[in-house]
Amino acid sequence: MSLRRRTALGLALLPFAAAGGAVGEEVARRTGRPPVPAGSRRVDAGSAVLHLVRRGSGAPGTPTVVLEAGSGETSASFARVLDGWDLPAAVVATDRAGYGRSGPSSAPRTGEHVVAELRTALRRSGSPPPYVLAGHSMGGLFARRFAVEHPGEVAGLVLLDARPEDDARRTADLLRAAGFAGDPPWPLLAGLARTGALRTFAPVLLGPSVPAADRAEFLDVTAGPAYFRTRAEEAAAITATEDFVRGRTLGDWPVAVVVRGRAQDYAAAGLDAATGRALEELWQDGQRRMLRLSTRSRLTVAAGSGHLVPRERPDAVREAVRWVLTELGVGRG
Repeated sequence: MSLRRRTALGLALLPFAAAGGAVGEEVARRTGRPPVPAGSRRVDAGSAVLHLVRRGSGAPGTPTVVLEAGSGETSASFARVLDGWDLPAAVVATDRAGYGRSGPSSAPRTGEHVVAELRTALRRSGSPPPYVLAGHSMGGLFARRFAVEHPGEVAGLVLLDARPEDDARRTADLLRAAGFAGDPPWPLLAGLARTGALRTFAPVLLGPSVPAADRAEFLDVTAGPAYFRTRAEEAAAITATEDFVRGRTLGDWPVAVVVRGRAQDYAAAGLDAATGRALEELWQDGQRRMLRLSTRSRLTVAAGSGHLVPRERPDAVREAVRWVLTELGVGRG
């Protein structure tokens, strides 16, 4: 069942959950909220207060690894990466403004402001450059923008099933022909969350987009008051970042590209099999095109993983970061 169909069902169920639902939802969020992860802190990034999680350490001058989550994701998507961290470098994961434990931002959700907030938060939290940026999905575009804007502060890049800059252009005709309408309006989704309907009917409404093991974290932390609006604003503004990074190469920086080994479940999005196959071919081709970003790049297929590589193959994420660090001379001997 597609997200739009699941949302339509949710709206049909909304009257049954609305009575007293908002109060019950707020109580559920407060009482069910999991503990703050070890190494957490909140940092004033100028236009927003961001939540950061820091683990590990490295020798003076060693790059800090920065994990940037995908659309609608938070630092929690990297929990398995952080829990198994054994690399000779510090690692920082953040919740972007409006997500999870971070506050909303007073600035538009453009790539320019996302990068500016991240950069400020890193410096004010005691994590100066250089950085190895590891971005998942849309976070890969933000990581690339950071690298292009501040090349003197970035030492390497890890792209985790990252969104290619031409993905929207290359898939538009296919999606249009298939009648794909995209996500429902964010106020409808926010209404389902606010009244408790999203929690009550989570297995139906969230479907495979949020794995069962991660639903509690999503409902109690990730999907806060500003979440759905922020996600929609980021998606609407991402074209400018695609245009910004297009054609920008990174010389001989070490760039690790990690691509999913299992195709997306396009049927769950309401797409037919032929369209799904064509979309997957374009995605896989886009991953390999990103190898051209540097003369020192490497492709790894995360066998058995779908798009959520940080959750499903955290070992592949750590191994890709390890390769970049080794290329930079960190951890040798």
